[in-house]
Amino acid sequence: MNVADVMTTREDTVTVEVPGTRDDVLEYLQDGSFSSVPVVKDGADGEEYRGLVTRDALIDRPDEDQLALLAEEVTTTTADTAIEEVARQMVETGDRRVPVVDGGLEGIVTVTDVVRAIANDDLPGDTTVDAVAGREVNCVYAGTPLPVAERELSFARVPYAVVLDGDGELTGMLTEVDVLEVARVVEGEADTGESIANQDDDWAWEGIKAVGNRYMPTRNVELPAESVEEFMTPDLVTVGKRRTVRDAAQLMLEHDIEQIPVVTGDELYGVVRDIDLLEAL
Repeated sequence: MNVADVMTTREDTVTVEVPGTRDDVLEYLQDGSFSSVPVVKDGADGEEYRGLVTRDALIDRPDEDQLALLAEEVTTTTADTAIEEVARQMVETGDRRVPVVDGGLEGIVTVTDVVRAIANDDLPGDTTVDAVAGREVNCVYAGTPLPVAERELSFARVPYAVVLDGDGELTGMLTEVDVLEVARVVEGEADTGESIANQDDDWAWEGIKAVGNRYMPTRNVELPAESVEEFMTPDLVTVGKRRTVRDAAQLMLEHDIEQIPVVTGDELYGVVRDIDLLEAL
């Protein structure tokens, strides 16, 4: 099975064009289940592929507005490449969406495309979940303010947190998608003085540089201050550690999720992410 058998072709691939702004791509990431969007530009010889804008880039760089500067170079693939090879590439690089490029952008192949092939028995999926699940689990308390929880996701460098209640029991899941759905970029201006932070707003990410006593434009990513339990997914889907990778893939597709807590009895064993399933190939 090759990339061409599972990829989204160019005519069905959502893209944004240079010149453009962060708002162009934020709309797609909030409305669709995308982790990134390809950037293209009309050139003298036709459309040119310019890179990807990811969820992380929008959150980590709120002071940058131009797509040309937000776009990141990632490894690409071709339509005739074997799926197993692309899967290994995704595991090694952590890239969730790999552009299919041969001169110009021909489409995109995603982790979900590979997971779907596993779920449909087009790729091997008999390995048990415990063989690929991560044992280190990122957790957050349900009463944590959302801006603080977002920082925890960022520092942990994972796109999820298992949410625990006051008794330490599993009560939900918070993901980057949940955060982006309620994120809002706000504009204003502030007196920089000699500080790069606005002391009246502890949880805003500032785009201010200390350049003397004058006003400079700022861009902050603003998140609601309510607790995580207001934004998490409360109906937690779990999987037993002896279930197969194919079982986990089918659950992910059925519930449109990217990670599942792995349980044994009433105990949390670990978390299996969709990209972990690719390690079984």
